Amino acid sequence: MKKLIVLLVLFTATASFGQSSTKAKALLDQVYNKVKSYDNIYVDFKYALNNKEANINQETRGDVTMQGDKYLFNYLGSQQLFDGNKVYTIVPENEEVTIEDKSTDENTITPSKMLTFYKKGHNYEMDIMQNIQGRKIQFVKLTPIDTNSEIKTILLGIDAETKHIYKLIETGKNGTKTTITVNSFKTNQPLSKTLFTFDESKYKNEGYYILRN
Repeated sequence: MKKLIVLLVLFTATASFGQSSTKAKALLDQVYNKVKSYDNIYVDFKYALNNKEANINQETRGDVTMQGDKYLFNYLGSQQLFDGNKVYTIVPENEEVTIEDKSTDENTITPSKMLTFYKKGHNYEMDIMQNIQGRKIQFVKLTPIDTNSEIKTILLGIDAETKHIYKLIETGKNGTKTTITVNSFKTNQPLSKTLFTFDESKYKNEGYYILRN
């Protein structure tokens, strides 16, 4: 009888996890399809890094404009531009521009992947629903399939009405917690035709050092 009860409990737990996983994947598919339907996306966000053990507690903000794979990323006083072929990192404080080829590492999270990175390499599970300033935010728990990953878990908070990502909470195996909160999410904005074009002559004329990797 005890064995039967244990088997029933295990079966119920497995079935519940399976349903949770299916629901989570369905929700993430909705988010992915919504993101891919836009011509361009602008995101203004808050970034927080916390590690109690190392006594690190930092907060800053940034913004990114994305169109397909191309992006313009402003963060910590620097700017990063990807024109589809090359990545340009512009650091006004050092009057320096670094030009690099696009990374071939599929695991590298670039700004153009920040809203779609979860499609590969994770197990999914529904987590809590929170009411945040009148918005229903459904969290999905992501666990890397790769056991060697430095990431322990990722909680992805999704606005239940708009299907837009509102918050990302990444917990590392070393105890570091990274939180990205979306302050503003705009779509299909009128963009300059030269927004994703790097003007090398402009920076040379301003005395910038151009470094090619």
